[in-house]
Amino acid sequence: MVFLPVEASDASWLSDIFKSPSKSAKSKPAPTKASTSPKHRTARLADPPPAASNPGLSKPLVTSCEPSKFRIVLDVGHTAQSEGAISARNVAEFVFNQRLAQRIEEKLKAEGFAETRLLVTEGKARPSLAKRVTAATNLHANLLLSIHHDSVPDKLIENWEFEGKKSHFSDRFSGYSVFVSRDNADFKTSLAFAELLAKEMKAQGLQYARQYTQAIMGHYQHPLLNRETGVYSYDQLIVLKSARMPAVLLEAGSIINRDEELKMDSPERRDVISGAVAAAAKEFCDPKLAVLDPP
Repeated sequence: MVFLPVEASDASWLSDIFKSPSKSAKSKPAPTKASTSPKHRTARLADPPPAASNPGLSKPLVTSCEPSKFRIVLDVGHTAQSEGAISARNVAEFVFNQRLAQRIEEKLKAEGFAETRLLVTEGKARPSLAKRVTAATNLHANLLLSIHHDSVPDKLIENWEFEGKKSHFSDRFSGYSVFVSRDNADFKTSLAFAELLAKEMKAQGLQYARQYTQAIMGHYQHPLLNRETGVYSYDQLIVLKSARMPAVLLEAGSIINRDEELKMDSPERRDVISGAVAAAAKEFCDPKLAVLDPP
């Protein structure tokens, strides 16, 4: 496990993040695009395909890597000081993120990905963003996977009382989502892993969050790159955009949805998601393990 301290920031630019009144910002546009480090590339392709109206028509990226040497850095979203969203039952997103990331780390190592590293960042939200990218670079990550749990825009929040305390919820939306940035230095490989991860999540019987394409999301809408599995682009998210290696963000499920929060809090759901991540990683390194989708 890597703990990354950061200094507190006296700047406040978090007001445009929608996830909840306490949701910390996940991104800030970077002034320059990070250069690509050749040793972090796992494959080369022609120009990336446009958003897939029929993803079955897009040609998959073929990658090859040795699991025992392939280093996946698991970024625990947010920090203990800037905890992210607050669930319907008043639990910080950071708690959910850390528990799930730890389980994914265990599963990946058990499946042969011995170089997996857990990245836990300390401090305020803003400085932690660039620090995460720097830490992943210093760790020589072959892939950066950022772990988060979802919420909704403030305008969709409703009030309720839980254990005698004023709380907030929204049962309108649920599901996972997978994000990549088309401005990432290796977008093609980022998308390849995102596609595999989303496919494995779906194979586990999970449904992806569909609200990001809806007008109600306003300027928080995101293009849907694969309508079958739930891969979206989030181009300005700094952890994705500025990473020098392929980078993917997983919103594992909605913790502002009261029913889904209970599922996300269960060891069984963490096992399901960690299994999906491990299966995606194994297929990513060895495409021969891929199981053809049913017609």
